[in-house]
Amino acid sequence: MSTAITYSEYGGPEVLTLSRVALPEPGPGQVRIRVRATAVNPIDLRIRAGMMRGVFPVAFPAVPGWDVAGVVDKAGEGAAAAVGDEVFGVASAGGYSQYAVLDRPFAKPAEVSFETAAAMITVGEAACRGIEHLGVRPGQTLLIHGAGGSVGGIAVQVAAARGITVIGTTAERDIERVNGLGAVAVPYGEGWVERVMAVAPCGVDCVFDTSGAGVLADSVALAGDAGKVITIADPSFAEHGVRFTGMDPDDRFPEALPQLAGLIAAGKLDVPVGHVYPLAEAARAHADIESRRNQGKVVLLP
Repeated sequence: MSTAITYSEYGGPEVLTLSRVALPEPGPGQVRIRVRATAVNPIDLRIRAGMMRGVFPVAFPAVPGWDVAGVVDKAGEGAAAAVGDEVFGVASAGGYSQYAVLDRPFAKPAEVSFETAAAMITVGEAACRGIEHLGVRPGQTLLIHGAGGSVGGIAVQVAAARGITVIGTTAERDIERVNGLGAVAVPYGEGWVERVMAVAPCGVDCVFDTSGAGVLADSVALAGDAGKVITIADPSFAEHGVRFTGMDPDDRFPEALPQLAGLIAAGKLDVPVGHVYPLAEAARAHADIESRRNQGKVVLLP
């Protein structure tokens, strides 16, 4: 048996309970890991609340979460990792658990902590996916909305490292930090368009919206073409002719994960972990995120 967080109905953080579940078994090509860290993502909260049932239907009882890092404890035939290897990846079933099965394990560099490896997965893949789909090139200018967030912060660093000029909208409290990541930071909110135009008088080539803050119409006007704007967060994307990325598994970019792990190991990418909770306190972690009491990624330790 394994200990895991489960829920049997949609609702608030209080529906999350510590439970005993069957120990998962790896199939061919899979590995089972003893989870050392699992990341909490905002989408976990939306799925738990029933807000995503049309996109991510849940079979109860459900174990939330996907992003895990740990040590291989059992390997299926033909698996890409062996018992004892330190790996990270996306769990094939819920990740808020002592044990999880990975279809595609990635080697965790020794210089990268389990907490950071887990924290990087969803946000790092999303950041690289947005840049990749936009096709933004060195020398061009990329506007990133939500540059102070987990996805936006990684996107800033990756784009800047590629020689892309980055402008990032963010909260006032994050201006200095976003500037330090390699962007020209401007405060979001009313007047953001004028502030962007002041620092980019020649305009922007592409826009990556990680915030979902109702900025798509003005972003299309700035870029001059809806095809140069992409969002991972705004459900009104179709109204503006903008591409939404993230719902289709075939749209994702897992190939970026080992590259990102290498950058973290080399000290060239910062993925801040804001707060760490014991697995048993998953409900408190969700409640704290909903109350905006945390900055940086939130991680659970089984």
